[in-house]
Amino acid sequence: MRAHEAGALHGQAGDHGPAWLQRPEDVNALVPVLWADNVSRAEDGALRVAGADVRALAQEFGTPAYILDEEDFRNRARAFRDAFAPATVYYAAKAFFSVTVARWLLEEGLNVDVSTGGELAVALAAGVPGDRLVFHGNNRSVGELGRAMDAGIARIVVDSYDEIERVARVAAERGIRQRVIVRVTVGVEAHTHEFIATAHEDQKFGLSLASGAAHEAVRRILAAPSLELVGLHSHIGSQIFDTAGFEIAARRMLGLLHSLRQEHGIELPEVDLGGGFGIAYTTQDDPQPPAVLAKSMRAIVERECAALGMDVPHLSIEPGRAIAGPTTFTLYEVGTVKDVALDGGRRRAYVAVDGGMSDNIRTALYDASYSATLASRSSDAGPVLSRVVGKHCESGDVVVKDEYLPADVRPGDLIAVPGTGAYCRSMASNYNHVPRPPVVAVRDGAARVLIRRETEQDLLRFDTGLPSGGAGTEEGA
Repeated sequence: MRAHEAGALHGQAGDHGPAWLQRPEDVNALVPVLWADNVSRAEDGALRVAGADVRALAQEFGTPAYILDEEDFRNRARAFRDAFAPATVYYAAKAFFSVTVARWLLEEGLNVDVSTGGELAVALAAGVPGDRLVFHGNNRSVGELGRAMDAGIARIVVDSYDEIERVARVAAERGIRQRVIVRVTVGVEAHTHEFIATAHEDQKFGLSLASGAAHEAVRRILAAPSLELVGLHSHIGSQIFDTAGFEIAARRMLGLLHSLRQEHGIELPEVDLGGGFGIAYTTQDDPQPPAVLAKSMRAIVERECAALGMDVPHLSIEPGRAIAGPTTFTLYEVGTVKDVALDGGRRRAYVAVDGGMSDNIRTALYDASYSATLASRSSDAGPVLSRVVGKHCESGDVVVKDEYLPADVRPGDLIAVPGTGAYCRSMASNYNHVPRPPVVAVRDGAARVLIRRETEQDLLRFDTGLPSGGAGTEEGA
């Protein structure tokens, strides 16, 4: 069914909230799985993150702001590193990336997966060595590929026949033999709580296993003197909460590995099973810890290799959301509250905050669900069904579709939305000419800016309609 062009939520005025959303006994309680480890509610009712009061953070850095728990980020990175060892863990930079985050990842022993020249530039600016980078994508330019090779990129994941030719040409011009991995479409699609293992090949990524395109890609790479084929890659989806989808994907990938040995007499040493591990955005989500995921996935690969009479290849994974997502919440200030009548005599509070779809497009784009809590104080008022909306000129400008907030939420209160560390800043925009919020990391009570808040001067800087220098100079630039 086609979504309403004004947004997925348009026309849902009679919605009483989803079945999974339960009226809370204590509207001030925090559900631990939704929040970073160092987020808690102080005795006076205000949220604290790593020892810092959110009211002080709002005063110093303004709102909206992405507030990141640095220790939690590092702990999640280490948990994947340790659980999956000796597999290589590549952090998916598309989830959230900055120079400082790249340095954290290096310090915690992770490698980095980049998918554009921009992400590559950030990684190199942070000092990430080329041999700790893998380059994904479906349409890298000659310039991007050249920069990656000049940096000594460890692996390039090839996605099409055109790219095989392009990578081979760029490598030949440099007189090098570039290591590549083939991205294989294995016919498995997994999202949230479900997976489907039939065709699912009508997509832009990968080379089809079923059609023979993956086999042909291998033949073309083996025929290119400037390329060295070192493995296979698959990515089956996102927000995956169990390993059933990975089991079928691994079986098909390893079957391909076995058939390549039979056809070409080659033993490809690497298999990358991608990422997509889920996190909890609401109480309906039940993510598995890295140790459980690793044990299950390792058992799947070992079992399939034993059945095929093959040695277990070196494995790689690519978590992004599962590391960055839970570490961060977005802090907003309430501007208006509107009581709206629903069907059946019920009511909903529309709580408008000073951000919206420019800092979190996922609700409008994916119909994603989020949670929220009153952050600047506790409340003795009863819970009321609420919708947290933004300041943009769009009916679909919704941050949190359904949540129970205290009935006395009022202008000036702070609202915190957890689980915004992945894709929110990465996909943020300047819609309605709204500057993007800062990313503020907190550790041991001290806060520092990882990415500063944009200003209106930033927006005007690129507008050529102004006289030369007419936008003025930017403070702190």
